[in-house]
Amino acid sequence: MDYEKVEADVFGRSLRGLGLNLLVRDVLEECAFLSVVFGIEVMRVSTDFAILRYRGQLIQLHADATYHANPLLGLLPETPPRGAGIEIRLYDTDPDEAAAKAGVAGGTVLQRPANKPHGLREAYVLCPNGYAWVPSQPLV
Repeated sequence: MDYEKVEADVFGRSLRGLGLNLLVRDVLEECAFLSVVFGIEVMRVSTDFAILRYRGQLIQLHADATYHANPLLGLLPETPPRGAGIEIRLYDTDPDEAAAKAGVAGGTVLQRPANKPHGLREAYVLCPNGYAWVPSQPLV
């Protein structure tokens, strides 16, 4: 599918399985952060909407203004964190590398990379919108 040219209704009908859609204050800023820190591929981007891909999985970003008639808009806090209680886990992503890039790209390292008893090395990184991204790799 050509994500740059696909019509919204065609794209919507093509979606299957589990989807991740995040509301953000600034789509362009969030795309830049996710691309720099985690290597997420930006497939289509405008000031209102973006389609991203991480290891074959699609992620959508919508600007707050695009949700004017959506019931979630009234639940959004004025300031981050927006996604308290959810972890967006990026398996097979180097947590040390992501943590090193996060601050430069405008994020916050909530927890430095560490080896965990469940067999992963992981870090907790908050993006500028306050979502918790967890890059991790299996321990060898």
